[in-house]
Amino acid sequence: MFLFIAWQGLRIAKNASNDFGRYVATGIVAWVLFQAFINIAAATALIPLTGIPLPFVSYGGTSVVFLLCAMGILIRIGKESTLEGKRV
Repeated sequence: MFLFIAWQGLRIAKNASNDFGRYVATGIVAWVLFQAFINIAAATALIPLTGIPLPFVSYGGTSVVFLLCAMGILIRIGKESTLEGKRV
């Protein structure tokens, strides 16, 4: 699932209508993937345990709220590029 989010997010970043949209979309994807990587690596004992929750899965009220807001921004960037004639 995280690879699918990364693929779609990077596709949205590539087709964004301006540089700011590209940077924001890339940052959101990097943020989600970094959190997922750290949490999965800690769960499989590759690195020491941290307090980073698994995006969209672990219980962390504030984390879920901000991740959902970030996904909304990412979707809006994708919709904006589609509205300006670029195909996502």
